[in-house]
Amino acid sequence: MKNISVITLLLFMLVGSSVSAQESILGQVNQADIEQYVALARQNYVKRKIQTISSEAVKNDVSMAKVSYLDILNASYFYRPQNNTVLDPVNPYNVNGFQFGVNINVGSLLQKPFMVKKAKANYKVAQLEALDFDTQLTLEVKKRYYNYLQEKSRLKVLTQSASDSKGVAESLRRKFERSEVSLEVFNQSRVTQSSAETLKVEAEGNYLKAKDLLEEIIGQQIPAGK
Repeated sequence: MKNISVITLLLFMLVGSSVSAQESILGQVNQADIEQYVALARQNYVKRKIQTISSEAVKNDVSMAKVSYLDILNASYFYRPQNNTVLDPVNPYNVNGFQFGVNINVGSLLQKPFMVKKAKANYKVAQLEALDFDTQLTLEVKKRYYNYLQEKSRLKVLTQSASDSKGVAESLRRKFERSEVSLEVFNQSRVTQSSAETLKVEAEGNYLKAKDLLEEIIGQQIPAGK
């Protein structure tokens, strides 16, 4: 039992050594990378493109509301064959040539300023929503970036731990074969090695998920070495 405690303590010391040797995640944060990823997200993220298109559509509503003042005017042209008079002698109600008219609907006319004002207000809201979206997008990019660095760092630690555990297990196997350690100690080292390998595999999966999430929001693959 004492031997098992000793080997377990040794393995924990190895894992602790790997963790302490790992560089802090704070030292890995690169402000230039964050700014680049935020710029890429604003350029490539599909939801951001949708937000931009929606804002443009609302902006166009302002122009349409202003142009709607022309609804009170109308113009028409009636074909007049050569040498025909403007007034048709057969049908005096039939007028040939170009006509211009003004139809005023007082209720509609009075609504125009309010329609323009409403369109401008909607556009202002759309601008504020776009600003808020970009703020939230920046925070989301940072969140995914920090998570990516965290999982990358954890994977490095657990990979080293798995390697150390394997080294210890191999060393104890050779000692066990020479009857220098008990079967219990040897088996404990194998269990510890198996646990370290399992943690490593889980860390690999978490790292890939974090990488995919960051790449999804920036719209491209993360360059090698970052």
